[in-house]
Amino acid sequence: MYRTKIKELIQWKLSKKRKPLIFLGARQVGKTYLIQAFGKSQYRQVAYVNFERPNAPKNLFETDFDVDRIVTILNAYCKMKINADNTLIVFDEIQTAPKGITALKYLYEDAPQYHIIAAGSLLGVNIHPHESFPVGKVDFMKLYPMSFYEFLLAMGETGVTELLEKHDFKNLTFFNDKLINLLRYYLFVGGMPEAVQEFIENRDWQQVRHIQKNILLSYRNDFSKHAPHEILPRINMVWDSMPAQLGKENKKFIYNVIRQGARAKDFELAIQWLSDAGLLHKVYNVSKYAIPLIAYQELSNFKLFHNDVGLLGAMSELNSSTIVNGNAIFEEFKGALSENYVFQQLMQNENLLVFYHTFDNSKYEIDFLVQTNENEIIPIEVKASENLAAASFKLFCQKNHPKQALKTSLTPYKCESWMTNLPLYAIGNFFIKNRHP
Repeated sequence: MYRTKIKELIQWKLSKKRKPLIFLGARQVGKTYLIQAFGKSQYRQVAYVNFERPNAPKNLFETDFDVDRIVTILNAYCKMKINADNTLIVFDEIQTAPKGITALKYLYEDAPQYHIIAAGSLLGVNIHPHESFPVGKVDFMKLYPMSFYEFLLAMGETGVTELLEKHDFKNLTFFNDKLINLLRYYLFVGGMPEAVQEFIENRDWQQVRHIQKNILLSYRNDFSKHAPHEILPRINMVWDSMPAQLGKENKKFIYNVIRQGARAKDFELAIQWLSDAGLLHKVYNVSKYAIPLIAYQELSNFKLFHNDVGLLGAMSELNSSTIVNGNAIFEEFKGALSENYVFQQLMQNENLLVFYHTFDNSKYEIDFLVQTNENEIIPIEVKASENLAAASFKLFCQKNHPKQALKTSLTPYKCESWMTNLPLYAIGNFFIKNRHP
């Protein structure tokens, strides 16, 4: 399955300032598959070490950081002669190798000619005590669950992806019903590669849910493995509250939803832990429509979005019958899936800063305020149906006069004097061009 990050990996390979790359992401988003596909297509050979395997040389870096010794051991373990010009060295699950992260600093300083990728879950790398982090000595890249664009490519829909790529909304209108139907599938399946692969091969909704449930179970097992014992119960409580949090009319995170009388100080460490693990994502409210938005963020007012819309549906016990029930899946628990879907597409673009905004004494809300790298602020209203009525959104635009305003819904593309209606299936490609394989 094609992943758009492969273009960034190729750019990393060709860079004259290349450093060892730490490739991060939540568990099971496809890091290993992508790195190996990249290695096979761009190098003559791949020296691959997964430090979680029983026979892996976990003590590789404990003696010292001598490059000749390390390469000699890798030659023996991988049964090859490593050549800096044509070999990709991959250290998978780097967080399980003692001093593995620290070693990257010395590999960069003493042997910059080698192409090295160290992969690991955000859970293990971000929450990794007693290690000296190689600040300034490594490059970083993050992988997220598959976007809707990548889902379409995996489904073989190269024709419509080219139209999305070109922002050819006139011709996309002819495929509107087809794309909405595919988006229904995506809201259920989500972007975890194993679930997507199962759906493509067998179209078995129950098996897709089974895979998602197993992924959720593995996440919970990771909580027990990695989390500090004293906050583990609160991590589980925050995690379990996600469907209820996003199912409210106002999706601001409310501690009382976790339990009656809960306070921020009781759960802020648990929320941060889940955020550091890449499983939940904070989007802060901003008090003012002004550049830079980050200067006006309110740290106590935020929404939490799930890493993957399919996993959110699995946690919510969403039945596959919603797929055939008109547009019900877009409207389930007050449009939570649709809003989480939009955020999941936006977060793929790391050039965007994403916030939301409340106004008029918090009575009205702009679902997202997006700041681009051109310092333009674009308000986005998410509608889970074809109803375009949004008086508060229009009021906001009349007051602030944004250059662009987006309302994303099931309605086909339509440009008006004060805003553009963008189909939900096109939101991920609106801010990105020229990424087709």
